[in-house]
Amino acid sequence: MLRLASRSPRRSELLARLGVDFGLLEIDVPEVRGESEPPLDYVSRVAREKAGAGLLQVVAVPGTWVLGADTEVILGDEVFGKPVDAEDAASMLQRLSGRTHTVATALWLVSAGQEQHAISISEVTFDALDDARIARYIESGEWQGKAGAYGIQGAAQEFISHLSGSHSGVMGLPLFETGRLLRQCGVIA
Repeated sequence: MLRLASRSPRRSELLARLGVDFGLLEIDVPEVRGESEPPLDYVSRVAREKAGAGLLQVVAVPGTWVLGADTEVILGDEVFGKPVDAEDAASMLQRLSGRTHTVATALWLVSAGQEQHAISISEVTFDALDDARIARYIESGEWQGKAGAYGIQGAAQEFISHLSGSHSGVMGLPLFETGRLLRQCGVIA
């Protein structure tokens, strides 16, 4: 039995593409980076905490696996989480404009006494974005709830001049790594 510890409709949609039956768990894990915590350690820790919080909800159901994931946009040592408002989103997009950034998605698959993890790292290059393009995108509202203030599956695709890595990983659930974890743990054949 598999449970996804996520409220993200994108993660649910992506996991369904693997043809696996799963249920959803509502979890609430603070996403706060520790002082001097390396970006990749932070992403992995949050994903593991999500999986662990989900496992606590189903601990009485033997044989249940819980998948937790976290996706962050990283520029240098700066981690761009979800913007707090439109101004914050515009600021993020201005800093990403004309530059290459990293998108890291960490996965943790846990059950009682077992855990496996993986990470997907992609490099995304944005075109130079002028204020008008950023304003149009902000006006669309698509930036809301998205790390780095953009969703690769939507209108922001037009900003991306180059992607090296996993499209589904940038969306929030890298299918290659997820499928491999599920097979390693016997959740799928």
